[in-house]
Amino acid sequence: MADAGATDGSTAPTGFGVRYREARSRLGGAQKSAVGVPAYLRFVNRRAGGWLASVGYGLELTPNHLTALSALCSWAGMAVLVLVEPSFPVAIATAALLLLGYAFDSADGQLSRVRGGGRPSGEWLDHVVDTAKTASLHAAVAVSVYRFPGGLNQRWLLLPLAFGIVHVTFFFGMMLRDQLGARPDKSSADQATVAKSIALLPLDYGAMCGVFLVRAWPEAFIGGYCALFAYMSLFSARSLTKAYRLLDHSR
Repeated sequence: MADAGATDGSTAPTGFGVRYREARSRLGGAQKSAVGVPAYLRFVNRRAGGWLASVGYGLELTPNHLTALSALCSWAGMAVLVLVEPSFPVAIATAALLLLGYAFDSADGQLSRVRGGGRPSGEWLDHVVDTAKTASLHAAVAVSVYRFPGGLNQRWLLLPLAFGIVHVTFFFGMMLRDQLGARPDKSSADQATVAKSIALLPLDYGAMCGVFLVRAWPEAFIGGYCALFAYMSLFSARSLTKAYRLLDHSR
């Protein structure tokens, strides 16, 4: 998700096939820690992002190009959500575009590492786009429910408004915690277990994208969306409290 904006060295290999294989080789030893990583991001999205990063490297794209593709795919999915009446094919298209945008979001950082590191401008751009996508997604849900309620009470429009506030606050709060140098110590006591990754799955943007697969069934969609909201609200309250205490004792 970060470090988007590096430059190649003068010794970079030439030719798509050569560059692609070189990228796959470099990515093997350049992956982030799996500690505290939700299951979809850990087992699916990072792998898809690695493949896209390798293709991007083969095509001599920059990390910022992949960030732009992430934004394009994500907002295309949101456009389908708000403009087209829900049906099963529309739900699949929405989820697929959002998930492809998520994969490109992982790919830009991986491409940056393949190219030798990122620039602050690239990391800044990546975070700005991520924040915009997060806020836009919940706004798109509100518009979709307003235009195509499918029997849902209009009071449900309050749910995406509340979810957007919680989601953006959590994202920005955790990012700012890390920028202030108070990232929790990931010692050996923290294990990258599969069980922990599965427990964190409801917090994953991939889970958020997946819930749109049932958008054609309003009650199922709002039930799944509400469950994700409840989980993130509780987790956010816990995490933001811990972040405050960590920062308060870091002086």
